[in-house]
This record gives sequence, structure tokens and C-alpha cells, in this order.
Amino acid sequence: MKPEPKKILMLGLDNAGKTSITLTFKKKKNLLSYLSLKPTRKMNIEKFSTPQGDISIFDFGGQLKFRENTLKNFSKHLAGVKKIIYVIDIQARDRYDETIKYFSRIMEFIEKEPESIDISIFLHKYDPYITSIKEFENIDEIINKELVLKIKKIIPSRINYDIFKTCIFASFKKVSL
Repeated sequence: MKPEPKKILMLGLDNAGKTSITLTFKKKKNLLSYLSLKPTRKMNIEKFSTPQGDISIFDFGGQLKFRENTLKNFSKHLAGVKKIIYVIDIQARDRYDETIKYFSRIMEFIEKEPESIDISIFLHKYDPYITSIKEFENIDEIINKELVLKIKKIIPSRINYDIFKTCIFASFKKVSL
């Protein structure tokens, strides 16, 4: 008997890169797939197979109106979830408070769940050479102070979590001919 697909929720603010990450998980290498992306409205479900089993990623729209709707029905969405990936655009420093508030509201629901759900936080758009840009030369200190420390305070001790610096550039490699 085939096991049920692993259900993953992909959450975060609009323009954080959730759909691009989903495409990367699906091993999409066509750059046009990324360039033609439109904002997610409500929710998209992407299903695909890996050697470890089938995966269903529920990619939620990050605009305010969609976030509010997601939270209204969040308990329903949590049924059968194995993992939540919360994506933060580290280059959108003016939205750090907003993303921390949204993450905190999500964690309020997760705290009530009897089953433990693993959490991955993707500090996304940590692009190669980002620290060579004047505005981001101290980005490691900034994200530690303004994001990581706050995130760690929000997550209950019984929840397993990881925090990663991510970017999609690793998916595209140049090959010399």
C-alpha cells in the first residue's frame, strides 16, 4: 500500500519567494518558469514524487487579504501536515515586523495542535554576494537581531525547527563549454 503524500504548508508574506522555492523542490530548471510567476491567489497545491515518496505542497498566497483568509481556516489546513515552511524575504527589511507578526499568529495555531509539526524557516533571497551590496553588508547581524532571535522566542520548546539561509540561484548552474 502506497503511503499518503507528505503534506507541507508553504507560508509567508507576498513576494517572499514561496512559489519559486516550490518550483525548485519540483526541480524546475527552466528559467522562464520563474520569470512568468504571478502572485499566488488563495492557495495552489503542487504534487510531485521523490525517491522518498510523494509530496503535496500547499503554497498559500501572501497578500494581506489571503493571509487573513488562511488564518480563518488554519485549523482545517493543518490536518495531516508533516511540515511547515515559513519563508521570509530578508531583502525586504521594511517588512520584518509584519512577517514576525504573521509567523506569531501561525504559531498560535500550531501550539494548540496535539501532534508536533516540524517547522523550517527559510531566510530567503540570501543571494550570492549579498554582503557586497552596501545596504546588506551587515545582513547577518541584522537578520540575527531582527528575525532569528524573535523567531526563537515565538516557537514553543516542544516544536522541532530549523532556520536556513536560502536562495534559488543554487538551482541554476553555469556549465563551461
